Amino acid sequence: MTAAPVSLFLARQVDTDDVLTKEEQIYLLGEAKEKCQTNLKAQLEKIKGTISVLLSRVFAYWLDASCFPEWDGIICWPEGFPSQEVSVPCPEYIYDFNHKGHAYRHCDAYGNWELALSINKTWANYTECTDFLTPESRSREKEVFDRLHMMYTIGYSISLASLIVAVCILCYFKRLHCTRNYIHIHLFASFICRAASIFVKDVVLYSGSLIMALISQELGDVGCKVVVTLFLYFLATNHYWILVEGLYLHSLIFMAFLSNKNYLWALTIIGWDAGTSALGI
Repeated sequence: MTAAPVSLFLARQVDTDDVLTKEEQIYLLGEAKEKCQTNLKAQLEKIKGTISVLLSRVFAYWLDASCFPEWDGIICWPEGFPSQEVSVPCPEYIYDFNHKGHAYRHCDAYGNWELALSINKTWANYTECTDFLTPESRSREKEVFDRLHMMYTIGYSISLASLIVAVCILCYFKRLHCTRNYIHIHLFASFICRAASIFVKDVVLYSGSLIMALISQELGDVGCKVVVTLFLYFLATNHYWILVEGLYLHSLIFMAFLSNKNYLWALTIIGWDAGTSALGI
């Protein structure tokens, strides 16, 4: 496989949503590295003339004592002039960076990038780029998510209580027993199961309690997968029961000759079983 098809194949791996997977981030970083190396090579070709690349790099930069442009694993740094600070915008291909900030390096008087003596590596300041990763930023982010969690928990709790009351009323009064209300009961039950699965998912995945941590440790990934699978199943059945409501209304207008009892069984199978098929896909 040639380089172009490979690059095209990898480009398709980066989705257009707002969240990057680890593989997508690695691909974007590799793409930036390749682009940087191409640019550096073009710069060397421009200054070398008839001299070899190695000699031109040594003598050209030695004469003006400037710092070498280079790739440091994250950013493609341009040429730095002696005793000057070089700033580069935080790269957009690093998803978690603050893209309004800048990264900094310092070129010393001798044309060398300043070193961090403690680790014996080139010094670089990425503080502005990592603003979103600071404890203060994480704390504010956690506060927002905690409020959001509280809001939808209260909302789902009110909805769950109301649906349970509605189902009890429809089941208790015999005068309300009919095909239309049976379908309503199933729809309400799917909403109840969806709300309950959300509560269980939150407890298992996000509670942070010692008991749930021990349970998660015992079950490993199995418990997590079961909970998420149930949540997706009830989410699918919820939508299918909304479809069933529409099918029943359609049948009242165009297929009044069908048996209500047989039709109810068919709609029940669609509502509860179609979710399993959708989940398998």
